[in-house]
Amino acid sequence: MFAVHLEQGRVAVIRRPRPRRPRGSALIRLICGGICNTDLELLRGYYGFRGTPGHEFAGQVIEADSANLTGKRVVGEINLPCGNCDWCRRGLGRHCPRRAVLGIVRHPGAFQEFFVLPEKNLHIVPGAVSTEHAVFTEPIAAACQILDQAPIPRGAPVAVLGDGKLGLLIAQVLHVHGARVRLFGRHKEKLAIAARAGAETVLAPKKLPAAAYDWVVEATGSAEGLRQAVAMARPRGTVVLKSTVAGALALDMAPVVVNEITLLGSRCGRFEPALKLLAGGKLRLDEMISDRFPLAQAPRAFARAVEPGALKVLLENGDSNK
Repeated sequence: MFAVHLEQGRVAVIRRPRPRRPRGSALIRLICGGICNTDLELLRGYYGFRGTPGHEFAGQVIEADSANLTGKRVVGEINLPCGNCDWCRRGLGRHCPRRAVLGIVRHPGAFQEFFVLPEKNLHIVPGAVSTEHAVFTEPIAAACQILDQAPIPRGAPVAVLGDGKLGLLIAQVLHVHGARVRLFGRHKEKLAIAARAGAETVLAPKKLPAAAYDWVVEATGSAEGLRQAVAMARPRGTVVLKSTVAGALALDMAPVVVNEITLLGSRCGRFEPALKLLAGGKLRLDEMISDRFPLAQAPRAFARAVEPGALKVLLENGDSNK
């Protein structure tokens, strides 16, 4: 079978044997996968990664222990915890110190024709949700995680920094929640997507408003974004950090201490609220798809994904409408 392979900053498509399905896991045929910023950071050396990436996917279950999964379209949570430690017993397997992570840590990713995931990680895609939209489940869940972690009241002003893929999803999710979202970005065409979804948008000036928000979400994908987000937060405000950036970050912590600002790291989220939002059709996703490529053309797909202005680039394995 074909599999995408990242190593030393290069993207290749290789052939490898179809994986064997362990007991309790499902063999999944990739239908469609999405290249995200984390995949691009892996290409740049994040985690010292080498192997098959991909954690945003929709697939079809080919084999499983559970008969109700076989043949179904599924999406999958990306963390594979040990199941035995204190974190796992508390239902927080995403923080298990021995966890593997699909396409990131010690578990081959979804950018291959067939792959395996534990059945307990899988969620059946509702019939009303297209396969292309289902690919967005994982990043939408990451956006929803903000609301699980932070008690943002309905009607509260929230600044979102960054008009990339995740920033656009965060702006839409918080708007549906009822927050008064103001998305700051540098690309008119991207900001227009959030504006059509109902969020207020601002073409970011050189100098952003200082100490203006109780809630700031940083999704710029850049080291500078964190500094800007801290400067925009009011005393005792909260800055939610969503970017994963390869390399060390330098930050003057004095304003954080003096203004008693809460820095809240936020990563993966539950799939249930994400699938509910998808089924409700309240998010504008078609406009966020920049291009599509066959799996065998993964090098071209990654090259497209790093182009300025690109949003979601999809990798397709056969008919993505199945």
